[in-house]
Amino acid sequence: MTGISDDEAQFWRLAEPLLDTAAATRSTMMGLPCLRVGGAFFASWDRSNGALLVKLPEAEVDQLVAAGTARPFSPAGRRFRQWASIPPDAGDAWVALLDRALRYVSKVVGS
Repeated sequence: MTGISDDEAQFWRLAEPLLDTAAATRSTMMGLPCLRVGGAFFASWDRSNGALLVKLPEAEVDQLVAAGTARPFSPAGRRFRQWASIPPDAGDAWVALLDRALRYVSKVVGS
């Protein structure tokens, strides 16, 4: 991919299997690269800090934050309760979290 950072290219490399096997599609959310399923966002990559953003049940997000695996996603100071920000140093968890987010949002939208 041209015109993107190595970190963003890594996000797309990790997302590629989801795009190949699921109803996931590429998109943008608030100007960020993201993934959708059934028209709903389930993952994105935050250019400002290199974090993976995933949509999960609020209780699961709270557990990830309490465990130190994630931070709350709070753009402009407003917390998005169903979104977790997974820092780049937790990259080994990204694949599993992308899959969990896809499954969660697929259930919600009925895809």
